Amino acid sequence: MQELFKKAAKIKLVIFDVDGVLTDGSLYLGDDGQEYKAFNSKDGLGMKMIRTSGIEVGIITARTSQVVRLRMESLGIPHVYQGMQEKMPAYDELKIRLDLSDEQIAYVGDDVVDLPIMHRVGLAITVQDAHKLVREQAHWVTAAPGGRGAAREVCELLLESQDKLQKAMSKYI
Repeated sequence: MQELFKKAAKIKLVIFDVDGVLTDGSLYLGDDGQEYKAFNSKDGLGMKMIRTSGIEVGIITARTSQVVRLRMESLGIPHVYQGMQEKMPAYDELKIRLDLSDEQIAYVGDDVVDLPIMHRVGLAITVQDAHKLVREQAHWVTAAPGGRGAAREVCELLLESQDKLQKAMSKYI
């Protein structure tokens, strides 16, 4: 746990995948072709807390969805990359834009498409119900599955490792 906190203390940007991380991976399609996703409100509050504590938040997802755009707008997350079948170009662009090194970035993914970025970042995180290979290669696995509070766990880990959790929580207590 000490090594995990050491890595987490350096993080200035956390990037989340969407399907399987911020959602449970289910895709709901209406008769009209509209796509629906369920997001966890606790995850959203955690993402707001880290942003107001000085940690940037980014999204890189292979799918393109209006509901993701709307959810990220509502959370005030400016770094959103959708339709990224190859995620590494978005990662590199965001890293350059924010002038960060790999060790200052955390990535939260759940499937094998996330491994190339997870191998590069300073802190590779996955959710409890991720693919076995991803769980084996992550620095940390959340207790919660994707879409069920895993992102909140990540946010609180980062805040706690940087001595910012108490201040972030004090706004609500």
